[in-house]
Amino acid sequence: MVSFTILLFGMPQPKRFTGSLDTAWMKAPAAHKNEIVTTIRSRHRIKADLSDFRVDDDQVQISFKGPGYSADGFADRRANKYEMNENRLGLVAVINDLHKGRDTGHVWSGVIDASAILMVLVSLTGLGLIFFLQKKLRSGLMALAIGTALCYIVYQVWVP
Repeated sequence: MVSFTILLFGMPQPKRFTGSLDTAWMKAPAAHKNEIVTTIRSRHRIKADLSDFRVDDDQVQISFKGPGYSADGFADRRANKYEMNENRLGLVAVINDLHKGRDTGHVWSGVIDASAILMVLVSLTGLGLIFFLQKKLRSGLMALAIGTALCYIVYQVWVP
């Protein structure tokens, strides 16, 4: 039961990775961004998108983000070593991120947009059918008015 709860709701499962990078890359990390990211990805099987790559005088900050996933770390430019902290959350966190479109990429954003367009089309065809079904016209328009009013009230009361 405990492992199912952890899988579903997720307790962060942190992992720490360490390694070293090529000295030439650390001298000019901005110029070798692709090599650094590819190396860290391949060594630690990171599939998430790169969300942040910042170069400072002493270190390079690297972050990967995905649905229910994050891997953040720093590379020391003088020592040519890096440390990454990986967090994997549970299924609920993954579904939540997919629902919101957070850290999901362009393809998933397209899926969300296509779903929204499909729902609008289905709603509009249902509304159109109400006008052709005379027996349901009054009750259909009443349901539309009540639903619209409830959405407006919820928005006014609970949305800051």
